[in-house]
Amino acid sequence: MEFRTLKPEELRYICDPSQFEFETTESVPPLEGIIGQERAVRAMEFGLAIKRHGYNIFMTGRTGTGKISYAQTLVNDVAAKEKAPDDWCYVYNFDSPSHPMALRLPCGQGSRFAKDMEELVDSLKLEIPKAFDADDYEREKAELFKKFQETRSELFEELTNKAKEEGFVLKRESTGFVSVPIIDGKEITGEEFEALPAEKKAEFEEKSNEIQLKAIQVMRRIQAAEREMKEAIKELENKIGLFAVGYLIDDLKERYAQEESVVKYLGEVQNDVLENLDDFRSSEEGEGAPFPWMKKKGDPGHKYQVNLVVDNKDTEGAPVIIETNPTYYNLVGRVEYENKMGMVTTDYTMIKAGSLLKANGGYLILQVRDVLTNPGAWEGMKRILKTREACMENLGEQFGVLAMASLRPQAIPVNVKVILMGNPFLYQALYHYEEDFSKLFKVKADFDTEMDANRDNMTEMASFIATHSQREGVKHFDRTGVASLVEYSSRLADHQQKLSTRFNEIVEIIFEADAWAQMANAEVVNGEHVKKAIEEKNYRSDTYEQKLQEMLDEGTILLDMDGEKVGQVNGLSVLNSGDYVFGRPSRITAVTYLGKQGIINIERETKMSGRIHDKGLLTLSGYLAAIFAQKIPLSISASLTFEQLYSGVEGDSASSTELYAILSSLSELPLRQDIAVTGSVNQLGQIQPIGGATHKVEGFFKACKLKGLTGKQGVMLPVQNIKNLNLSDEVVDAVREGKFHIYPVTTIEEGIEILTGVPAGKTDEEGNYPEDTVFGKVAAKLTRYNELLQKSREDGEEKKDDHDPGCAGDCH
Repeated sequence: MEFRTLKPEELRYICDPSQFEFETTESVPPLEGIIGQERAVRAMEFGLAIKRHGYNIFMTGRTGTGKISYAQTLVNDVAAKEKAPDDWCYVYNFDSPSHPMALRLPCGQGSRFAKDMEELVDSLKLEIPKAFDADDYEREKAELFKKFQETRSELFEELTNKAKEEGFVLKRESTGFVSVPIIDGKEITGEEFEALPAEKKAEFEEKSNEIQLKAIQVMRRIQAAEREMKEAIKELENKIGLFAVGYLIDDLKERYAQEESVVKYLGEVQNDVLENLDDFRSSEEGEGAPFPWMKKKGDPGHKYQVNLVVDNKDTEGAPVIIETNPTYYNLVGRVEYENKMGMVTTDYTMIKAGSLLKANGGYLILQVRDVLTNPGAWEGMKRILKTREACMENLGEQFGVLAMASLRPQAIPVNVKVILMGNPFLYQALYHYEEDFSKLFKVKADFDTEMDANRDNMTEMASFIATHSQREGVKHFDRTGVASLVEYSSRLADHQQKLSTRFNEIVEIIFEADAWAQMANAEVVNGEHVKKAIEEKNYRSDTYEQKLQEMLDEGTILLDMDGEKVGQVNGLSVLNSGDYVFGRPSRITAVTYLGKQGIINIERETKMSGRIHDKGLLTLSGYLAAIFAQKIPLSISASLTFEQLYSGVEGDSASSTELYAILSSLSELPLRQDIAVTGSVNQLGQIQPIGGATHKVEGFFKACKLKGLTGKQGVMLPVQNIKNLNLSDEVVDAVREGKFHIYPVTTIEEGIEILTGVPAGKTDEEGNYPEDTVFGKVAAKLTRYNELLQKSREDGEEKKDDHDPGCAGDCH
């Protein structure tokens, strides 16, 4: 029987260096944009162009596909064409100090306004004391005080004269005025007053009451005069203060006349200054304070400071913020506190903006995993995106048991486009379990891990190399170097018509090939340098594979690669050690016997297999039933296991291999041990493609090479996996020389014929298989099993009847 084997040219993708028009990448223009991500590029361009609420972007794809670098480049280009946003600052709220006010100023005006206010405070501290030190102020103040003194003296004299007229003398005590009667020009004592006749006493008391009323009226007039004096002095001080302050603030109002909120604030500042002139007149207070915070508290200009939380004066275009540590406070902002001798204090100057506010009017780039792993960060960001305003609120206030007095800054409107980056798993999880996610992130930019292996993408790969040559200073690549890198990219993609977009791994080879070229004193990097870099990179990471090869060579791992065995076949699996992937051959054995238990998977029974592997085993039962249980029950028990496998097994790529072992055990036909098998199977017996085909083939080849190539060894794999092969030069050369063979198969029937050399068999008109075929022998064995079970069941029933104790008389 002859079977198809793959030709050497079918085993890998070969990039012809002559197709490139350049000699080296030195003449190739640098790469603009990103390679092979048309879908993601269109999504990104749309997401950045649309300015509607909720159209934030989620960039998803495998790590290493160039998302971060592409996002930075594209967003910076888009942002550079946009207008720089306004500045934002917080100022003191004179009506409600615990609610600082937010002021918006045009880009670049925020820092200027903050500086202007500092200069204003400095001027106030200088001009106000100077104005009040003038002689005019002291003279006018003295005149007002003198006028008050004269008024008070006149009122006191009037009151005194009134008392004399009534025969009293007034004496001033701490509780007010006391009127003392005078008889014969002499003040009488209390005893003398009590000794007076009742009529005389009543007369004196009546007059005393009149004098007391007069005294109250006089005191009220004096107090009114005193208030008038104070108001006059206050007006005088305001006049002088306004003379010293007014022109300064008027200049600022004129400078910021276009900003109504600023003009209004400056008016409030002027009123507050005039209300607190004494603070500036004693501005030297606090300079000798023993502690810095005491001086700060005594600073009359502290509440006129401007807290510039967003300053865009140096921003060209819209801001682009890349937040590498997206904690709650770094995203949302915070109100800081100071510890002053055991007391925690804060004010509006200690409000700090977060990245969402700093990126206001622009773009914010984040890693979604970092946001999700920081407590409160996701909820804080989501709240700002939903409400479109940022309100600085400390995280502890939301979860604190006790309510604390704190600042409540005025919220600032936010218009920012957030660009999240994460893997597909996180995207799916958020989409299904976070109800607001789909409303806030309506644009998905999906970065693929592969691209077509066409001429354009290969040329862009050369541009990619040229870019790194210019940017990183690596040597330029010649045609053969570029071709070898393209072939390596195809191997990473596991597809002969595809190239990988995992550019971080490609960049590693670029750097390492450059290093080998430098050690060889070569002017450019060629194909041999690239191959050397790949080989050395693999050598640094293949320790585990080498250990397994040693165990195989020593006989610790039992594996036959020659001869034939019943119920035994070589399967192939892939092991991943993190930075290195390799194939490992394993012995799979099957034992069949009389019974009704079906297929027993030892790995499943010992909980060492995954769900996909278990599904593959159950599929085998369906296939066996479809082929052999159309006339008789399927009376079989089969035990399957991966020999010397102690780390568990997952996947269904060995399901066809396990089926071959069962068919061999049932038919008692030996299987070739020089052929390893991989491939999934469905219930119809069709071979289905699997992953890791290249590594599996190379893994068995290395094992055969270790024991010695016989010229008959090979691998049997699904025909659909031909396009996934990118085998090493060593394997390709062995196939070319006839030392190793690769058999593509489509069905179980094809595979069992290759392994046994016996026809699988086809049913005749009566539905029976020929006796000299594999299926004929299997059917005969199953028929025998069924007859033995039937006979055993009948014998059991007869034995039961013989031992039936029966009953005496009539039995019902």
